[in-house]
Amino acid sequence: MSLNLATLLRDSAAANPKKAALIIGQTTLSYEAVHAHAQKLAGGLAKLGIQRGQHVALMLPNVPQFTIAYFALHYLGCPVVPLNVLLTPDEIAYHLSDSDAVALLAWEGFGEQAQAGFNRAEACKYFVLAKVDPSDTSAPSEGHNFTALIASGDPIKELPDTMPDETAVILYTSGTTGRPKGAELSHFNLFYNADYVASRLNNLPPETVSLAVLPLFHSFGQTVVQNGTLRVGGTTVLLPRFEPRAALELMQKHRVTFFAGVPTMYFALLNHPEASQYDLSSLQHCSSGGSAMPVEVMRAFDAKYNVNIIEGYGLSETSPVACFNQLDRPKRPGSIGIPIGGVEFKLVDEQGRTITEPMVPGEICIKGHNVMKGYYKRPEATAESIKNGWFTTGDIAHRDADGFYFIVDRKKDMIIRGGFNVYPREIEEVLYAHPAVAEAAVIGIKHESHGEEVKAVIALKPGQKATADDIMAYCKQKLAAYKYPRFIEFRDSLPKTATGKILKRELRD
Repeated sequence: MSLNLATLLRDSAAANPKKAALIIGQTTLSYEAVHAHAQKLAGGLAKLGIQRGQHVALMLPNVPQFTIAYFALHYLGCPVVPLNVLLTPDEIAYHLSDSDAVALLAWEGFGEQAQAGFNRAEACKYFVLAKVDPSDTSAPSEGHNFTALIASGDPIKELPDTMPDETAVILYTSGTTGRPKGAELSHFNLFYNADYVASRLNNLPPETVSLAVLPLFHSFGQTVVQNGTLRVGGTTVLLPRFEPRAALELMQKHRVTFFAGVPTMYFALLNHPEASQYDLSSLQHCSSGGSAMPVEVMRAFDAKYNVNIIEGYGLSETSPVACFNQLDRPKRPGSIGIPIGGVEFKLVDEQGRTITEPMVPGEICIKGHNVMKGYYKRPEATAESIKNGWFTTGDIAHRDADGFYFIVDRKKDMIIRGGFNVYPREIEEVLYAHPAVAEAAVIGIKHESHGEEVKAVIALKPGQKATADDIMAYCKQKLAAYKYPRFIEFRDSLPKTATGKILKRELRD
């Protein structure tokens, strides 16, 4: 029996063809239009030479072109590789090469770095630029025009008979060692996760109007907002870049009923000086994830807007939703809730033994329909992460007597800045390449609005000089904007264990 993620769009377009699917600015696209554009783009890409099974990367913000391209590629049977729009050319080239992407579809606003990264990835053959003005059909100097491709090919109207376990999307994520890895998520992983989140977790009706401020290239925005809303036949209002005033204006104007965000977004909306001027009485469903929601922020937002934020937990490797507070039982502020239906959690100690007692911390391991197939081209990393069907997360939690989980620490050193995952090892590698740096360690420090901020602790080589501004400027050239350290501390040397390992815990303390 086949399954294709594009049935999310196809079925809602068949049921409500004239209903608004996507809204951005003054433009509204019906389900019929989005579906037709996706089928036509699939035909245009096929005419270009892209074949079933080949990987295609998207570097698109929250614009209709993302949704259209995402489902066009599923109509072709091509796994989608969404890329963060803030990546530098070096990072883009790495992701294109590592994923074996044959094409890159990019937004004009990020066209320069996208083109530069594409040019460095030898195996990537096709560059397609989506213009800010969709009526502009001119092609870039090297490549093709997104709108022109929609017009150029015969629409592909039948979905390919993809199997449920075939790869639908490759989401890049990192650990504390090495470079980012591509988590292969199947059509079933993503379809069922979106269906569960929309129909059971948030109980979204067809009248849902969601606001997409979470990046669609990220698993949270992609599954919970885009795919979940499409599943129930709702309307998605797109906001390419989160700004609290703009979000408040759109929520009032379009009578938004569903908002999903990271804690920093709730913090910004709650504390905006003009927040009380906006009518958010239409808001019914709110979800939070990405990092721990401060209890005081949750309570204040719930009280101010008469809503019930439900908080949960997940990872790119789990499609992403794995654990959530439930609407049909009282939530526990500070808790990530209980595992979603069909998903199992267990906590293990450092020896790998299952912890059965309540309130004893251990590493979260996850088993279920949401767990990825594995890391693309990395069998050893896959085997290390998935053992006997259990995905080991590296996150430490305890469980209370009622089965609610509470995150207490991260085994990995990952930093979550404004909902984005920042991996210290990647930044440290950049720092170590600086000619003046002898030692470097990157840690997360608490930040009022971003949750965590990136800090680098550095020891310079004897006789070398560098200022904090020098280091930041250097990192800005090598790393995406959300990754580079905002705080630099210089020391004569960094604390180490007897074996020479840098003691990050001591630096945090």
